[in-house]
Amino acid sequence: MTKLGVNIDHIATIRQARRAIEPDPVAAAVLAELAGADGITVHLRGDRRHIQYSDVLRLRESVTTRLNVEMAATAEMIQMALELKPDQATLVAERESEITTEGGLNVIGTPESVFKAIETLTNGGIQVSLFIDPEQEQVDAAADLGALMIELNTRAFSEASPKSPDLAGPALSRELTKIVQASERGRKKGLKVLAGHGLTYRNVRVISDIPEIEELNIGHNIIARAALVGMERAVREMLQAMGR
Repeated sequence: MTKLGVNIDHIATIRQARRAIEPDPVAAAVLAELAGADGITVHLRGDRRHIQYSDVLRLRESVTTRLNVEMAATAEMIQMALELKPDQATLVAERESEITTEGGLNVIGTPESVFKAIETLTNGGIQVSLFIDPEQEQVDAAADLGALMIELNTRAFSEASPKSPDLAGPALSRELTKIVQASERGRKKGLKVLAGHGLTYRNVRVISDIPEIEELNIGHNIIARAALVGMERAVREMLQAMGR
């Protein structure tokens, strides 16, 4: 059974649009857990465009499943993670002007900084995952760096199937093949394999059915539906779409 981590960043995006106190990401996390989410994910960005340090602090006190903090492998973020003590830290590529994460972390091109981040966080009692593109060379490099988990970037797959996968062209098959092969490679390397980015209620089942993938992290599409039907229902419907 594929687990679901719910990313609640965009609850904070709505709040920060008015610099108000509502909606509260902690309240959203509680509702997501009540609906069956297996974990809560937030991205603490350098520019603090949505999630704030204080949010993560309160989430650490409130989350009863597992708290996963996405972050850049910078000295500032590593120190914050050591203070906040999330259950998991996912190292991601981050660019200040991007709307959302644009690609996976290049663990081939920047191995030393990533290795030091993995070592420091692991020694601090935090499990580390690397958000990488579904390329076998990246999977191999992640394993060589000592990571125990990887999260495969499904952005290209999702962009190839913005509607039903049945309506997608050959690009979908190519991107799905990359994810399947990277997942198999990760399992052979002894890595726990996760996936996420851009997944929707319409295309998620194809990914959740890949046996090597243990967990999906999904945010925007759940929050978009929650704005219309409520958080608990949105999470339950995503679990159903995953085949649970």
